[in-house]
Amino acid sequence: MTDQRVLITGSAGVVGTLMRPRLKRDGRVLRLLDLAPQTASDASEEIVTASVTDAEAMASACEGVDALIHLGGHSRENSWEATLDVNINGTQTVLEAARAAGVSRVILASSNHAVGFRRNDSDLPADSSPRPDTYYGVSKAAIEALGSLYHSRFGMDVIVIRIGSCFETPLPLGPRGLTTWLSPDDGARLFEACLSAPSPGYRLIWGVSDNTRRIYSLSEAEALGYKSLDDAEVYAEQLASKPAPTGAAAEYVGGPFCTAPLGVFNPL
Repeated sequence: MTDQRVLITGSAGVVGTLMRPRLKRDGRVLRLLDLAPQTASDASEEIVTASVTDAEAMASACEGVDALIHLGGHSRENSWEATLDVNINGTQTVLEAARAAGVSRVILASSNHAVGFRRNDSDLPADSSPRPDTYYGVSKAAIEALGSLYHSRFGMDVIVIRIGSCFETPLPLGPRGLTTWLSPDDGARLFEACLSAPSPGYRLIWGVSDNTRRIYSLSEAEALGYKSLDDAEVYAEQLASKPAPTGAAAEYVGGPFCTAPLGVFNPL
């Protein structure tokens, strides 16, 4: 049986690091691409040191690939120039390399910040139109549009995941994490559903766990086979003494990103 080869860009980042061990399977090879140094743990991993903005490197990385998980790029607010170069131009470079190589399944990491200025209403649809809160949010809205274009033009199956917050626990995010958390194990379940769903076409889905305080619709992800088994509420007691968001940070999906300075790196 031929191995399934999955290319993961940004594999040394926060989400990539969490997903790498969880997406290992018999009969699957993970091709791990990042600018940061990495070491293969065994023969089921292939290491590529490159930037998503390097068209030649991406073309080579996509050769023989069955599916692509695109996590690469700036994961927080940055200057417009850096955001445009890496997140938007880089994603187009990745998609074009995937198209040329015949990669039929692409999973793109978007963010809640693509709709950051939507209000915190319950059961927010996954395909809500963009209302970005930052340059970073604009780049994620552009990534979603690029995914739609490459599906419509070239028939590529493209699933875009609007990720809430994927960390080991929601604790670094404070009380907001009780709403936005995607547990690493649920993250792996979600990516597996995206990899295995038959002929999904173009889909926008939320990437969150089934949290008690969830405001995001999971019906779109569940239609692909996702089943969340985790809930951030188990951390509620540990966060009880932390100050709750106020003002715009409490009113809008993007939380503190809605008032943070544009173009300035924000660690959370």
